[in-house]
Amino acid sequence: MAYIANAIRMKKHCEYSSSLLEIDEICIASNNWYKKEFLHDYLQKNPGTIRVRDFLGPKLIPVISEYGEKYVKSEPNNSVRDNLLELPRK
Repeated sequence: MAYIANAIRMKKHCEYSSSLLEIDEICIASNNWYKKEFLHDYLQKNPGTIRVRDFLGPKLIPVISEYGEKYVKSEPNNSVRDNLLELPRK
C-alpha cells in the first residue's frame, strides 16, 4: 500500500527555507501530519511506501545528515529542487 505526501510544514522562522532539514512535518494522506524523524524511521522499516504528490510521484527515502539528524527526501528525478520542497506549505 502506498501513501501520498501532499504538504509540508517548515520549522518556526524557516517558512521560506529551501532546506530539507528545515522541514518539521509532512502531511500524509490528506490530513495526517508526521514529524520528519518519525517518517524516517517508518521508511527504514517500510521502504517505498510513501510517494510525493501522487501515486506515480517519486518515493520518499530516509536520510541522515552529516550531524546525525534524521530526515527524508524524494528519490532523484528531473526536478531542479527536491520534490518535497515543491509541495504546498501549510
